[in-house]
Amino acid sequence: MIDFAEMRRAMVDAQVRANDVTDLRIVAAMLETPREKFVPASLKNFAYIDDDLLVKPGTPARYLMEPMVLARLLQAAAVAPDALVLDVGAATGYSTAVLARLAGQVVALEEDAELAGQGTRILEELGLLNAAYVQGPMNAGWAGEAPYDVILLNGSVDEVPPALLSQLKPEGRLVCVVGRGRSGRASIYTNTTGGIGSRIAFDAAVPVLPGFEARPGFVF
Repeated sequence: MIDFAEMRRAMVDAQVRANDVTDLRIVAAMLETPREKFVPASLKNFAYIDDDLLVKPGTPARYLMEPMVLARLLQAAAVAPDALVLDVGAATGYSTAVLARLAGQVVALEEDAELAGQGTRILEELGLLNAAYVQGPMNAGWAGEAPYDVILLNGSVDEVPPALLSQLKPEGRLVCVVGRGRSGRASIYTNTTGGIGSRIAFDAAVPVLPGFEARPGFVF
């Protein structure tokens, strides 16, 4: 029988701690969250590899981000225990479950009804009562619970829509990967008194989050 708890510890030691994730709250949250519950049955044995995992094939396909990138994004976001977080593109809810152990309340935004249903069932099974799914266009955010202390985008995007940035609290932070493949950069957007500031945190390559493609420019 596979020892998922041991696999989880190995993942945290080799992928999270070894990649400059020093926030012990994140380490503890990932040790407590059973990633194998969030992937299809055929992938449970691979739940803790250092790679993105396909949770729904198709066009577009949907993935869980690799644990190292997720952990580093969460560390960059500096999620406080009382934070209100919007988890965009939550898919089956692994990132939401980790965030629920870090934050005060988590809103999981997902536009795919099947994925949202799966995620809701898993969160209920784990007893994570401070996280809930909402369904709607991911690139529009969820204004009904805004403003947020932290917004996480679960995948790479060509650009961050102004609608999402407008849902940040003062000093609120949005974290995501901007750019595709080797051009991907984990970026932090902060709502400052002078407007939205941004900085690059590290290089990262993760699957595309659909709906965030660059708008076509004008052709003269």
